[in-house]
Parts: sequence; structure tokens; C-alpha cells
Amino acid sequence: MIPSLKNKKKRFPLNLKQRTLFKILISIVFLAIVILGGVLLDEGRIVTNLNERNSAPSLKHLFGTDWLGRDMFTRTVMGLSLSIGVGLIGAIGSTLIALFLGMAAATMGKMADRLISWIIDLFLSVPHLVTLILIAFTLGGGFKGIVIGLTLTHWPSLARVIRAEVMQVRSAEFVQVSQKMGKSRWWIALHHILPHIAPQLLIGFMLLFPHVILHEAAVTFLGLGLSPHEPAIGIILSESMKYLSSGMWWLAFFPGLCLLIVVRTFDQIGENLRVLMTRTHD
Repeated sequence: MIPSLKNKKKRFPLNLKQRTLFKILISIVFLAIVILGGVLLDEGRIVTNLNERNSAPSLKHLFGTDWLGRDMFTRTVMGLSLSIGVGLIGAIGSTLIALFLGMAAATMGKMADRLISWIIDLFLSVPHLVTLILIAFTLGGGFKGIVIGLTLTHWPSLARVIRAEVMQVRSAEFVQVSQKMGKSRWWIALHHILPHIAPQLLIGFMLLFPHVILHEAAVTFLGLGLSPHEPAIGIILSESMKYLSSGMWWLAFFPGLCLLIVVRTFDQIGENLRVLMTRTHD
């Protein structure tokens, strides 16, 4: 009986595809809990309560309280939810810009290719955090400024990848046949090229997401991002710097750690999607 059980275990291993799907599912569930937590948590826990100010982490206040008695766990979860929302808008905008420019560079002729390649090189030559700060400062900061800045600064690398993929697909035999049949460039792009690059586009979007969230937090930390009235992680970290010397370590430790965990979770989803799609093609 024992040998047969061992054979059954060997016969039905948890293969790489199943493990990858399981990791993606766990990551998505975790992020969904964070987003729902930011929406469903009681906002009354982040109102001023001077009787419980500067409390260390406890069962009542898992992440402690700040100098105004606000529950840091609630503020952190709401801040993460807000950062994910801002990151989602910025990442979608950057992905759409990268898709349009990448396909235009590969399908609109040599002049368009040279112009778009020059624009991509121009943006890549300057750290996009610097460009983001300049755009956010010019637009006066706030939600609009940070979203527009994130959208306009994170597309170049993905646009270059999409351009290379489109160049490769464009030389395929089925594309050549469609061209000989008189199909327009945009018809070919919509029916042949776009479905082919969709997996790379999805992976690029997921890998773009962590950078967008981190840069949003960085610019907000500097005071050029979201409004100080919003429970954003960057604002929480910026405010906590004044109190670290007083021994209130929990004000920065838990929000910073949770931000890194969320960013790493998005990064893991992107990496697992890449592994899954690579195995599928193999």
C-alpha cells in the first residue's frame, strides 16, 4: 500500500503552471483585500482622538496611533488603496501611450519610426522621476498633476519593447498575405499585430505598476503629489519624519513596509505572468 501511495504522489505532482497560477491567485486576493479594506474601513478611526495619541502598536491599534490619535493601520490601508488607484490610472495611461507610439513607429513608415525612436531616446535619457517632478510641479501638484505626470513619464521602455515586437510580427507571412490582399495598415494592426502583442502588453503593464506606485509615493513625499488631506502613503511617511527622533518608529515602519509588500506583490504578478506565458508558448 505504501509504494502505491508514493507512486500516486509522483504521478500527480503540482506542476510549474499550477504553482504559478496559484501564486498569481494569492497575489490578486491579497491586493483585492487591501483595496476593499481601504473602501470599507471605518473613517471614524482616522479622526483626531487626543486621548490615544502616540500609542505604540497593540491589539487595539495594530500599527499604533500618530500624534493626533489616528489609527495608523486604518490610515495605512486607506493610503495603500489610494496609491493603487492612482497607480492604476497612471499605468493604464502610460501603457496606452506606449501601445500607440510603439505600433505607430513600426507601421507608419521610416520617418515616423525615426521621430518616435528619437522621442523615446529623449525621455529615456532623463530619469523619469526628475521628469515626473517637473511635470507635477508645473501642473501645481494634486491628483491631476501626479496622474498626468505618471502617465507621461513611464511609457518609453514599454514603447520600445512593443516597437520591437511589432517589427517582428510585421515580417510574418500572414501579415504579408494580408498586405497583398489590400488590407490597410490599421486593419492589420488591429486584427494581426494587436492580438499577438497582447501578452507582452499585459506583462509590461503589470511590471510598470510597481514603478508607478513607488514614484507616486516619492513625489507625494516631497510635497508635489497628492493633497496633504488625503491618507496617502507618501504623506504618511513625510509627516512621520518629524517624530522618528522621538521614538515613534511605528509611524514610518509599518506604512513603508506595507508599501514595499504591495509593490513586490505587483512585481511578482508580472513575473509569474511572464513565466506562465513563456511556458504556454513552449
